[in-house]
Amino acid sequence: MEGSLLTELFLPLVLAIIMLGMGLSLTLNDFQRILLYPKAMIIGLLNQLVLLPLVGFLLMANWDMQSEYAVGIILLAACPGGATSNLLAYLGKGDSALSISLTAFSSFITIFTIPFIVNYGMQLHMGKEQYVELPVFQTILQVMVITVIPVALGMYIKSKRAQLAERAERPVKIASAVLIVVIILGVVLKNKAIILPAFQSVGLAALLLNLISLSFGIITGRLVGLSFKQSSTISIESGIQNGTLAIAIAMGATLLNNPEIAIAPAVYSIIMFFTGGIAVYVFGKKNAKG
Repeated sequence: MEGSLLTELFLPLVLAIIMLGMGLSLTLNDFQRILLYPKAMIIGLLNQLVLLPLVGFLLMANWDMQSEYAVGIILLAACPGGATSNLLAYLGKGDSALSISLTAFSSFITIFTIPFIVNYGMQLHMGKEQYVELPVFQTILQVMVITVIPVALGMYIKSKRAQLAERAERPVKIASAVLIVVIILGVVLKNKAIILPAFQSVGLAALLLNLISLSFGIITGRLVGLSFKQSSTISIESGIQNGTLAIAIAMGATLLNNPEIAIAPAVYSIIMFFTGGIAVYVFGKKNAKG
């Protein structure tokens, strides 16, 4: 894959707009949800921050795959859910407040965990001649700029101009969904000669990561006695990863700067729209019945 204006400028800008939109729907009270509903939040965060990276490492430990693709899967597993997961949780009649709170918490936490998980993945799968360490401080700073700071700005706007935030929330969410699709399609079309053949190498692994994560969300939620509505929300939050963030990190000129690592997240981003659509349909029917 090739770096371009699309991935180096527009992709981070789109991510920032998406996270701003999420911030417009958040208040400080949402962050008290972990105290009010600790079980759902803990299980959701456990799935996102612990189980998902473990699944990524275990899959790649037992898969004969090009090293950059393996690192791309691990990078993807290290990224949190994003605005897409919030939208799908809403469409699937899940617990939107839980979805947004999980995305917010995981987005704050993973700015610190991503560099360590990815560096360990590169140590395992890439030789010394290939291995370029992801700079920890630089990564934390850049991920903060395109995720945490826009969320905080959106929350500030909501606290000061609640009516403006309410009016802007829906258009920004719709624009975010459209922009995600446009960016992913743009990356795929620009690099179709590489990405489409890569489906044969990495497609099954990306699909398995997605399906296992979706399944774990439901299973772990139900095992601890959560409602189906909460469990289905955790499933979507765990199974719909922020592929756009993974691509931005992989192709960032001051981060990994390795377009081949971005191939797995790009393939995953296409797959998750299909599996996510099926999940929304199934969960929506079940949640509508109560």
